[in-house]
Amino acid sequence: MKTIESDTLSRRQLFPLLGGAVALATVAPNSTAADPSGPFGKPPAAKARFVYVGTYTFPGTAPGGTHQSQAKGIYVFRMNSSNGGLTLLQIAEIPNPSYLALDPPLGHLYSVNEMTAGAVSAFVINQANGMLTPLNTLVPTNGQDTTHLSVQPSGQYLFAASYTSGNFQVFRILPDGSIGAMTDNFQSVGNGTGPNPARQEGPHAHQIITDLDGNHVFGVDLGADKVNLWNLDQGAGTLNPNMVPFAGIASGSGPRHMAFHPDRQHAYVLSELASSVTVFDYDPVRAAFIWQQTISTLPPDFTGTNTTAEIRIHPSGRFLYNTNRGHNSVTMFEIEPDTGELEVIGWESTRGEWPRGMNIDPSGTFLYAANQNTDNIAVFRIQLANGRLKFSTLVNTPTPVDVEFGPTA
Repeated sequence: MKTIESDTLSRRQLFPLLGGAVALATVAPNSTAADPSGPFGKPPAAKARFVYVGTYTFPGTAPGGTHQSQAKGIYVFRMNSSNGGLTLLQIAEIPNPSYLALDPPLGHLYSVNEMTAGAVSAFVINQANGMLTPLNTLVPTNGQDTTHLSVQPSGQYLFAASYTSGNFQVFRILPDGSIGAMTDNFQSVGNGTGPNPARQEGPHAHQIITDLDGNHVFGVDLGADKVNLWNLDQGAGTLNPNMVPFAGIASGSGPRHMAFHPDRQHAYVLSELASSVTVFDYDPVRAAFIWQQTISTLPPDFTGTNTTAEIRIHPSGRFLYNTNRGHNSVTMFEIEPDTGELEVIGWESTRGEWPRGMNIDPSGTFLYAANQNTDNIAVFRIQLANGRLKFSTLVNTPTPVDVEFGPTA
């Protein structure tokens, strides 16, 4: 296996939180756990699935890109269950569908349209062949550069985040799966005080998700160094401020994406500008975050420029992964089962440049890292015994960004 870092002990690097600075040594995780499946059970064996890849499209150049994109829209693939390889089935042409989301029954797919006049689009998924048919497309978000979207677990609402304008939208999903009326449009406020005024001159909405039970909604704001916390009015579709209205992230960190642990007791926030993951204890009743740890995503001897992009937790709850753009790697962490804190396992090269999107198939067998600037997706087999990644295959496809998993094929 080709790795960027050897199996020697790593150093946990903690970043300042609200003005405080601490450091803590880390010990290499134990890779010989008695139950490799973890406390949430052994995931099912990998099955062939339809896989959807979002892109930045021609004639533009992706943010951070090195060349003009040749992509045309959403790329529909069939996954090979033996090695994770992808076979192209369809290209659904639409501008800049950089991020995708599916509804819980896997019957509909939604995409952002990351443009100055931001929009979202809806498609029906053919369950027999995985192909997409447009329902309604380019629905305005009244935001600029809509960069992320997600579907409420009940399937009633679609959430969107518009980066440049710093606002978060809610749309009703109609019975046929199409995008209905906008029911709320929350404008985030404030700006960060960190060392990167070019990226934190104002609010920048980068992600909007719910917790695993769908009871609370979270808007990650890179510009304001915070995560907005709301309660969704299920009838009106409005975002009501939570009793604890936001969770602050260390100044200048630039939070980008977050993920909840399957135990529902921990949340992990990935900071783009600081290349760090912040671990919080999570109170699912109050939607309150309590800081536990902040750890670097980079090797201690790395001296180059890096920004992080995506964060994912393995279905077993034992491992966490993130992508590094610049270091061009996936950081592998083990999650301590009692505290939720992270221990570095190591770093795996993505076999390409600028890995923006990354995802794990529902079985927990394969990890896909989308290398935007080298037009390929690296597929790795996840070793359940220790969380390490073993390279499987490389899929060539233009300007890949987000990878999402649909129905079984």
